[in-house]
Amino acid sequence: MSPHPALPRSSFAIAGREIGEGCAPYVIAEVSGNHNRELARALKMIEVAAECGADAVKFQTYTADSLTLPSDKPEFQITTGTWAGWNLHKLYQEAATPYEWFPALFDHGKALGITVFSSPFDNEAVDLLEGLNAPAYKIASNEFTDWPLIRRTAQTGKPVILSTGTASLEEIDDTVRFLEGEGITDYALLHCVSAYPAPIDSAHMRNITALRERFPVPIGFSDHTLDITAPIVATSLGAAIIEKHFVLDRSEGGPDSSFAVEPQELKRLCETVRDAHAALGGPQFGMKDAETKSPIYRRHFYATRDIAVGEKIGPDNVKAIRARQGIAAREFERLFGATASTDIAAHEPVTWEAIDG
Repeated sequence: MSPHPALPRSSFAIAGREIGEGCAPYVIAEVSGNHNRELARALKMIEVAAECGADAVKFQTYTADSLTLPSDKPEFQITTGTWAGWNLHKLYQEAATPYEWFPALFDHGKALGITVFSSPFDNEAVDLLEGLNAPAYKIASNEFTDWPLIRRTAQTGKPVILSTGTASLEEIDDTVRFLEGEGITDYALLHCVSAYPAPIDSAHMRNITALRERFPVPIGFSDHTLDITAPIVATSLGAAIIEKHFVLDRSEGGPDSSFAVEPQELKRLCETVRDAHAALGGPQFGMKDAETKSPIYRRHFYATRDIAVGEKIGPDNVKAIRARQGIAAREFERLFGATASTDIAAHEPVTWEAIDG
């Protein structure tokens, strides 16, 4: 797939909220398994995310059996990182969101005016979410090349958000081509470093720029770093979506709590990335709207003493000072050596009307 940075960037809407160029970043609070298998906590997380200003709350829809096998063989043991010591099947059992919760989760989001959607991990999960009229789907980074899952998701006709994770550019090209071949044009790609947590010096934020230059669709960032610096950088690079793991209280634990933000941090993230987007503006040169309300005094020539008719104008009788009248300082070569056609009083602006010829 050849780069096409000059093409207009597409956008799409999720539950009426436009996502794309010119829009403030769409902030997704990712619950993952941080509800600790307590429905009341999951419902509370939706409430808090809405209060913090997130656009959406995202869950994950899977069972342990849809992701792995109930095996104790060495290749099914996690030996490093956040989940070291866990068996894969047991970890997914612990982190899974029970399927019977989803109607209540979706209904709660609707009542609060915040979008709820999910990442499905198999066809049965898509079927469940379709039954709840999910407004969009997220493909997790490890499922980026799971084309059967992507095909089933594409069959819904809903917008699809895909985390790129460890995918190579060739794999991204191939998956995009496959997705478009399935009839999906409303999709976004998220730069993502699949490390939990991701060190800030391994965030590789310029990948956002590279993706924006290659694909004319909304590009975003799924963040696993420990604070909100990377999302702010992502916004400054044009990210249209920011996804961040969220927890009510890190001290209470949760499968993803160690790299998730707490409510006050989520609120600050929502506010800061929107401020960062607003600050981008333009490009606009010349007088900006805000500057019309400020005391702007650019350099203009004023008489430093009385100047008589016929007197030559030069550094000994005029000076460029901060003022709003007079001949601009950049005209000095044209002004110096000219002759005064009228008397010019000291501390008055020098105008072309007072200059001979």
